[in-house]
Amino acid sequence: MTSNIPFPLREPSQKDQGPQQFQPNLNVHVSCPDCRIIPPHIVEEFASGDLVCGDCGLVLGDRIIDTRSEWRTFANDEGDDPSRVGAAANPLLDGNQLDTVISRRDGGTGAAKDLNKVHGRATAMKGERNLVQAYKEISAMCDSISLSKIVSDTAKQLYKRVEDEKLLRGKSGDAIIAACIFIACRQEKVGRTFREICALTRVPKKEIGRCYKSLQAKLQTNTTIMNSEDLMSRFCSNLQLPNYVQKAGVDLVKRAKELGTLAGKSPISVAAACIYLVSYLYRTPKSTRDIAVVAGVSEVTIKSAYKSLFNERESLIDLDSLKDKPHGENLSFDDLAFP
Repeated sequence: MTSNIPFPLREPSQKDQGPQQFQPNLNVHVSCPDCRIIPPHIVEEFASGDLVCGDCGLVLGDRIIDTRSEWRTFANDEGDDPSRVGAAANPLLDGNQLDTVISRRDGGTGAAKDLNKVHGRATAMKGERNLVQAYKEISAMCDSISLSKIVSDTAKQLYKRVEDEKLLRGKSGDAIIAACIFIACRQEKVGRTFREICALTRVPKKEIGRCYKSLQAKLQTNTTIMNSEDLMSRFCSNLQLPNYVQKAGVDLVKRAKELGTLAGKSPISVAAACIYLVSYLYRTPKSTRDIAVVAGVSEVTIKSAYKSLFNERESLIDLDSLKDKPHGENLSFDDLAFP
């Protein structure tokens, strides 16, 4: 049975305890006792306050509560939200969040603003303030490297789990935030390298690695191993290479994996070397220095991996099939740089 809690703890392996005991089904099924159609078609008539079966017309309940917004407002200021409830609860914060808030608007005297600030300091919990500050840092870091909101929210959920369960006692807050962003990127299939996370958070690679391994051992995460194909689109975009060069690079990476040409090389080195070869093949050459800056590897590493690709170029690249595709006319191995 799957847990509704995000990132549940890894349970220790238990021996088989035999067949499970019978447990009653506690799910509530609402159905019409007259027509008994499943699934039921139940209509809420707020005008009369009745709960009615839409198939046979039987009244199932009366005096139901209208949960919709009011059509008019009784506030002093016009234009206020006529909703019966406050703002939506934030699942990333603790408590029922039903506190009273003093308005900051009072006609320009400034007294309400000061009261709001004092009241906020008096009622806010220390742990909640720390959580809000950490969430702001995660949002700012994710925005700075153009990560989507779902990655940011996943990192916040993971950080809250770490704080609630006290999984990383003694670790610095910056290292925990860095590890949460790293795992969130892997989980949402937009992997970032350790070097990129280090440059973003200013945390040493060893500390991020320790926190990452500790969280992997304690929490159930859906992280996958980062491969070269995931990095190819981002690197080609940063190098301003056209789309057809990127597609050829992805095909080259897959072919090199099948033949084991670059076995033992890191995914970043494989992606960088394939981009270097394909850019020269399609006559849009990029220097090893430009690729090294984008990929975060040394020029020597790129040239070493490129040498292996160059020696196996005829088995890796089928020029006849590439010439039939758009922008593939007059392709030749003579355009490749000699290693």
